Amino acid sequence: MSRNHLFLIYFLLFFSIALGTWAVLKTPQSQGDNQNLMEERSYPVQAFTITRDSIRLFDIPKNLDFAGEKVPLEKGDIFERLEREIYVNAYWESNMILLLKRSAKYLPEIERMLKENGIPDDFKYVAIAESALMNVGSPAGARGFWQILESTGKEYGLEISNDVDERYHFEKSTLAAAKYFKKAHAKFGDWTAVAASYNMGQSGFSKRQEEQLHSNYYELYLNEETSRYLFRILAFKIIFENPGAFGYHFRESDYYQTPVLRTIRVDEDIKDLPKWAKDQGSSYKDLKLYNPWLRDRNLNVRKGKVYEIMLPK
Repeated sequence: MSRNHLFLIYFLLFFSIALGTWAVLKTPQSQGDNQNLMEERSYPVQAFTITRDSIRLFDIPKNLDFAGEKVPLEKGDIFERLEREIYVNAYWESNMILLLKRSAKYLPEIERMLKENGIPDDFKYVAIAESALMNVGSPAGARGFWQILESTGKEYGLEISNDVDERYHFEKSTLAAAKYFKKAHAKFGDWTAVAASYNMGQSGFSKRQEEQLHSNYYELYLNEETSRYLFRILAFKIIFENPGAFGYHFRESDYYQTPVLRTIRVDEDIKDLPKWAKDQGSSYKDLKLYNPWLRDRNLNVRKGKVYEIMLPK
């Protein structure tokens, strides 16, 4: 082997050793970089773990009443039924957030009207249980905030026709509900039964009382909906009275507000409501939004009748 060949072999050997040494020295730095990258990427996992850990049990009140009437929480089935509705609603976060935000638009007025008509304040939660404070309809034909049937609405003085349905009128339907509560209380003698009868009807509730030889709601075996009904109302009462205890924290600015409205008195027919709204400097959208009781594109006004239409100022 020539000297040149030996020199080439030694050179390649030296180069290989140098290259290996460089790779070894570089490895710790690489691992450090990878570790830093892993730490950065692990943050969302840590955040997810914190979110899962936030699921917790709530402290259930030891004493509770509905409209001043004691809820017998010392009975196991009563406690369980209340807990069920608290967890179902408190952990339905999107619904509860919107309910709380929406409540600022309507609850103060409902509270005022109930008080003026001698109805306990807790009945405002009936409207929440019925409609989530929205003008909705049911397959059974109930309508509005208070989910009033047509026959019941007419019985309590609401106008229901092709172009007007006052079950969708916030103030008038609340007054109709208050009349119902008063009449039911005269029949049953306790407010808990009044609330239950609002769900299943006065005759239906009376029949269950007679069949089962008990008048107390908490002692009756009822259909699933009515059995849960009062406990849903109680769950809303508990959460609304202390939302922070259930993880809902709001600033004053977070709540929805109704704009300042003006009242326009109408005593003659309106043949084209979209045009009429535009002539008032408003829009058909605002007309329907703040007057959902107007059900058609026109309004027929009987002689001597006056309607009050609300529009933003």
